[in-house]
Amino acid sequence: MSRTTTLRRALVGLAAGAALAIAVPLAASAHVTVNPNTATAGSYATVNFRVPTESETASTVKVEVTLPTDTPLTSVLVEPVPGWTATVEKGALPAPVEVDGNTISDGPLKIVWQADSGVGIGQDQFQIFSAVLGPIPDTGHLVLPAVQTYSDGSVVDWTNTPEQVAADDTLEPAPVLYINDTPPASGHGGHGTASAAPTMDDHSMAASAQTSDSSGLTLGLSIAALVIAIAGAVLGAIAVSRRPKRS
Repeated sequence: MSRTTTLRRALVGLAAGAALAIAVPLAASAHVTVNPNTATAGSYATVNFRVPTESETASTVKVEVTLPTDTPLTSVLVEPVPGWTATVEKGALPAPVEVDGNTISDGPLKIVWQADSGVGIGQDQFQIFSAVLGPIPDTGHLVLPAVQTYSDGSVVDWTNTPEQVAADDTLEPAPVLYINDTPPASGHGGHGTASAAPTMDDHSMAASAQTSDSSGLTLGLSIAALVIAIAGAVLGAIAVSRRPKRS
């Protein structure tokens, strides 16, 4: 095998490895999530649904979040988003539920965010949709199934429970708000019991944002280190290929 062929194959391998190393962490984070993902029972929690667009050819034009009916929320407020129409759909519960000594037979069932004409979440973009939910029920966790619709008509269902995802991690996970259960370390399904989650005040939210920024910085540094390593390997390979053959 010639030295040129060896160099070419080495460069192809390095390029493929770099693409895989960069794509895997980015793909793993591209889920519809709720942040913060913890709340305190009895409180009114401000949560942010983070919706990324994964399609390379279409934009996200509609997001629907289904609310629990067995442990219903009696108050749901949505923050206006420019270019989007937010609707809280209300109706009859499947069965009456006792909440704080009161019998609740109807309530909020779904939040729908619909993009105005010409508006959408494009490739490599995400949008935050905020809502206030409450009172938070005294339960383990709330599964908040989300449905994401694209401009080409395709639909992605982020609706699988932590138990389903724990059994099959190829499934698309639903956003989950943890109350008395402990959020999984992987952030990808599963649950356990623990004391009530701490209240997310302004300081906690700031700390959460710093953690998110730190995660992004870590990923950026990792990618930069990988690029530098690849550049060094390429330069080394070129140097070897140019070295004169010994007689």
